[in-house]
Formats: sequence, structure tokens, C-alpha cells
Amino acid sequence: MRQAATLFLSLLLSTLLSAASWANAPVVSLEDLKPQPEHRRSTRLITHVIGNYHYRNVPLDDALSKKILDRYIEALDPARSYFTQADMNEFQQHETRVDDYLRSSSLNPLFDMFVRFRQRLGERVEYATKAVDGKFDFTVDESFDFDRKGAAWPKDTAELDELWRKRVKNDILSLKLAGKPLNEISTTLKKRYDGLVRRTAQLNSEDVFQTLMNAYTTAIDPHTSYFSPRTSENFKIRMSLSLEGIGAVLQSDNELTVVREVVTGGPADLSGKLHADDRIVGIGQDEKGAIVDVIGWRLDDVVDLIRGPKNSVVRLQVLPKGTALGGPTSTVAITRNTIQLDEQAAKGTVIDVKRGTGVAKIGVITLPTFYMDFEARSAGDENYRSTTRDVRKIIGELQAKHIEGLVIDLRANGGGSLSEATELTGLFIGPGPVVQVRDSQGRVQVERSTEPQVDYKGPLAVLVDRNSASASEIFAGAIQDYHRGMIIGEPTFGKGTVQNLVDLNRFDQTMNGKLGQLKATIAQFFRVSGSSTQYQGVVPDVGFPTVMDDDDHGERSLDNALPWASIDPARFTPVAYSVDRLDGVRKSHEKRISTDTAFQALLATERAVSDAQKQKALSLREDKRRTEHDKARAEQRTRENQIRVARGLPPLPADAVTPEIEEEDDEFRKPDEKDKALDVILSEAGNVLTDWIYADTADKRLVDNDRETKSGSKPGASVTVPPPRATEVH
Repeated sequence: MRQAATLFLSLLLSTLLSAASWANAPVVSLEDLKPQPEHRRSTRLITHVIGNYHYRNVPLDDALSKKILDRYIEALDPARSYFTQADMNEFQQHETRVDDYLRSSSLNPLFDMFVRFRQRLGERVEYATKAVDGKFDFTVDESFDFDRKGAAWPKDTAELDELWRKRVKNDILSLKLAGKPLNEISTTLKKRYDGLVRRTAQLNSEDVFQTLMNAYTTAIDPHTSYFSPRTSENFKIRMSLSLEGIGAVLQSDNELTVVREVVTGGPADLSGKLHADDRIVGIGQDEKGAIVDVIGWRLDDVVDLIRGPKNSVVRLQVLPKGTALGGPTSTVAITRNTIQLDEQAAKGTVIDVKRGTGVAKIGVITLPTFYMDFEARSAGDENYRSTTRDVRKIIGELQAKHIEGLVIDLRANGGGSLSEATELTGLFIGPGPVVQVRDSQGRVQVERSTEPQVDYKGPLAVLVDRNSASASEIFAGAIQDYHRGMIIGEPTFGKGTVQNLVDLNRFDQTMNGKLGQLKATIAQFFRVSGSSTQYQGVVPDVGFPTVMDDDDHGERSLDNALPWASIDPARFTPVAYSVDRLDGVRKSHEKRISTDTAFQALLATERAVSDAQKQKALSLREDKRRTEHDKARAEQRTRENQIRVARGLPPLPADAVTPEIEEEDDEFRKPDEKDKALDVILSEAGNVLTDWIYADTADKRLVDNDRETKSGSKPGASVTVPPPRATEVH
């Protein structure tokens, strides 16, 4: 607990800083929120590409106009807590006109709606800021409806005030239950509300245009989207796993830009002058460029100033960690260089799986995404980064450690490069068809692996979950169709469509690179067996139990998703294997997890999360809420300790306090070594693969990658592949 004098000084400095920040932060005036020439040009190109080349032929007419308007309004006000019914009545005049606005590139009426949104948000925050200092009775039995999707729009300002009174009351109660001192709650919430206004006031016409265009594209299918120039740059960085900058992960904390992490081996790390928790308050270019005050700036604007060409210099004005606000700063000059973003790169580890009195060494390759540095490869760089190259190297390292089997961990892998998914499959099957692609004209092209030989011939399992999508499903589906390995885990996401990235700047050089990119759905994936991964996903050979409803997740939960379909199978030869052997592995798995306290605790945690997600309202009565809060935390601690004890770790004290994480920090949380040690799912995947390896049968052909079937078919012969165990969804 801080001393009163220290608290007052800190709050005073924070208030002064906030007031000063608004004078320097690049706030966008309402008058500047209007379509720019590049937006009109982009609109013409986007409507042309979608109208002529999209996989799904959806006419731009009055019916689509209504859908676009609904999605645009939902993007602005998803909780229906800013606009009133009167606003909605006014907006309805555009219901059948949005298609006309898009065809003529006359977007002013839709930009005016965003201006109205910003005005309404300012009014709501002004109300909330005043309400924070009011008196609230936490003994009244009332509730806060936080999930208002589909609810009636507030009929007037009075009804909005009531919604926001409950929202403020809930915010105060949440901080009380989290242990926040009463004398800090008001200041914390005012800063939070002020930040909401500040961030919204920094949204520019480019942001509005991107929101509007994505309302249009997602009204056709969920995976077609528009990338603004800034978003396009970030997408390229994610695909290549590299950028040119200083090597620091930044976070916005109220008005300040905080160094969350310094990337090991990057320029900032090698300089020794920038550290985690330092705060960047100014940025200058080159050796003598003026320092620009960036207090109060939106994070991506700060990042834009810090990024730059390799070998150029950026100067950072830094408020060091631990220095009070308003204290002395230092200026740090750093030479930019290429940064490798290893967080998303493939990684290899070895886990020990108990087997009788001994252990089996199982290799694990964790693959968060399918990446490829296309620019480096096109430039002739022999050391360009790619998934297949990295995995081939890791396989060699793991085999040198004498692993008995290999797990490819694709959990939460949302996809990436199609070519990399195809070539990676080749490391395990050699040359051959991997996936079929059907375009909007019905033409089918077979994507084949060109790998001349198999890099790994041993026992293989692919671990997937409900967030494994797109390229992950191509890889997992091919491994399953070839019977090259077992698929373990949950049914996958079900994204079986192909997107092509169209650089709009190629069509108009006069716009100087301001047009952005369109990611448009142009085709659909089909497995070599002929079944689509779309909608249904890949059904595991050994399914792990889950309490989540399939219809609430994945492609099945998305509006305008394409249905499941099938085509003729490709010509390929799967590995022969014993179905009885696989049945035995399933039975062993089911028996083991039924008595595994760690696995059952994990299911109980998932059930609690599912129940919480279904909740649409919170009680505002403190005693009831506190009871629910304490019960939930106690139950969660019990489940945590069940997992810890089962994994040989000491239990946490029952009364230990779990630190509260600020909502803006969630995306920066990273698993530590303790989290990895408690990975119950990976542990069971190792058990399942080990069961396969030591199954009491002479049929070892899945292990040694024998591609000749029992019936005597030779490679290249057409085969009929058994369908997945689950019922297909059409």
C-alpha cells in the first residue's frame, strides 16, 4: 500500500501528464474524418475484384446493402451502448443505398456515421466520468447486462444513462473485488475512460475506411478482408517473421509507450541502453533530427516512427524504469537492423513419457504458424526463413537425441503460407499430391510436394485443437489421408477456403502506395481424399474430450461461411496400417484420461470457462458477487493444484493471491516454463503416440512409412480412403 503523500504526488503528476498529453497527441478532428482520394480509388478496385473474381458470386445489391450496414453499425457499437433508437432511425435511410455508395465511391454518408459514433462515445464517457464520483448502493439486487448483442437499442438518452450507470457501478465493483483501494478506484476508472476517448480520437480516415470495407467484405464471406497500408505492412512482417527496427516489444500504458520486452540479440539488446519497463516519450530520426514528443500517441503511430530501414539511426528519449513521471530522461541512439521474430518460429523439444519402468523419448515440434520470407527468397537470399527449412533442421537435431516418435504441435496455428504447408507435408510423405484447389470456375488444381525424399520415417502424431485452421488443416488432412500419422486432439477450425492477396497499388501508381491490399477468397481447399476441410474441419483419429459446443466455435460459428463440399479424390497411395491397432490406442487413451486427475481438472476448467462465456449479465449486489467471485477463485485454485500435484509440482497455498491482469495487458502474456510443465494435453499426446509405438502387433508399416497397400496397389494408383469417424456436416 502506498503512503498518502506518495499517492497524492503520483496522482497529481499523472493528471498533469494527461493534460499535457492532449496538446501533443495527434488527435484527428471531426472535420478531417472524411473519405480521401485514395479511398475512392480503392473502393472502385475492391468492388471490381470482388465482383469479378471472388469464389462466391454475391451481387452488390439492396439485399447485400442491408447486411453491410448492419455489420458496419455492429463494428462501431457491438454492445449497443452508444447509439439510440433515434440514431438507428436516421441510419436506416442508408439501408438500401450502401451498394450505391460503393459503386460510385461516394462514402461520405458512412463516414458521417463514424463522426456520430465519436460524438456519442464522448457523451457517454463524459457521463461515466461524472458518475464515478457518485454514490452507489451495492446492496440493491440489480444486474449489469454486458452482452447486449441483439438487444433493443436504447430509446433515448435517459435509457442510455441507466445502462452506463450500471456499467460504471460494475466497473467500481470489479475493482473492489480485485482488491483495489477505494481511494484509487475513481482515478483508475477516470484514466480508463479518458483513454477510451483518447484512443478513439486518434482513429483517422484510414481506420474508418478499413472498418467500412471490412463490413462489406465480411458480408460476403468471413475471410475476405481489406488491409490498410499500415495493416498490410504488419501482415508482411507476420509472414516473414522479420522486420527492420530496434528489436523491442512495446505496449501502450495510458499515455505512455512502455518497453514490454527487449528482443534478445536485437539492436536494442546489443546497445545495452534500453530495458524492459523503460518508457519512450520522444523519438527523433537520424543523428540530428528533431525529437518528436509521443506522449499520448496511439501505439501504432509510435511504432511507425521507430521502424525504419536497416542501418539507419533512431533516437529515443527514454524515461528509465523506476524514474518518477516528470523525472530526468536520457536519449538513446540505436542503429536499426533486421530483427528475427523467433516467437512465432518452429521450435523443437524432447519430452519423457513414462513406459513401465522406463521412459520413451518423444520429440515435439511446436509450429505456431506457416511462414515464409517471400521477399528474401525472391531477392536470392540463400538463408531465407521458412517453415520447412526450420522444421527439417529441427528434425535432424531431434533424431540426434534418439527420439522414438515425433509430435507436430499445431494447436492455435491459424495457418499461413499454402506453399509451406505443402512442402512441410513432403518432409513426411516425399513427393506426391497434398491438397486440391478448386477455383470459382470449377477448375481443380492439385498442389504437390516436390520434396525428393522423406526426412522423417518414424512414428508421427499431429496434435490439433479447435484453433488449428487453414494451412494447419491442409497438413493434418494430408497426413491423415496418407495414413502417415495419427491426428490427435479436437476437431479443427474448419477454414477450407483460399485467399489471394491483391496489392491494389499495382493498379494505380499515382496513389503512391496508399491503396492497401485486398485479401479475397478465390478458391476452396479439398483434401486428396476429395473431402473439404471447409466447415467440418479435420476430425482426429484419437479425439480428446471437450465441453465446448462445436457450433459456438470455428467456421461453424461464423456468418456467411461456405458449406462443406466434396470432389473426386486425387491419385495417391496411403500407408497400410492396422485399424485394430488404432482402436486399441483409442481405448487406452480413454481409459487413461478417465482416471487422470490432471486431465479431468483441465476439463473442469474448460467447463467453467464455457459456463462463464454463456453468462450475459453480472449481479451488482456486492455480497452475492463476492461470494461468486471467491467461490470461482477457490475452485480454480483447486483445479490448478490438482494439475500441479499430478505433474509432480508442489501445490500453491489455498489463500495465495493471483495477480489481477489489466485488460490491455492480456495479449502480452506469454507462457513460462511452469506453463509448459503443466501442459496436460501435450503430455497425453505423448502417451498416445507411445501407445502406438509399443502396440502389441507386427504391423509396423505406419512406423517405417511403407507406401504400398495391403492389396498390392503401387504408388500412383487410385485408392478409396475410409471416411472420418464423425458424421460429415453439409
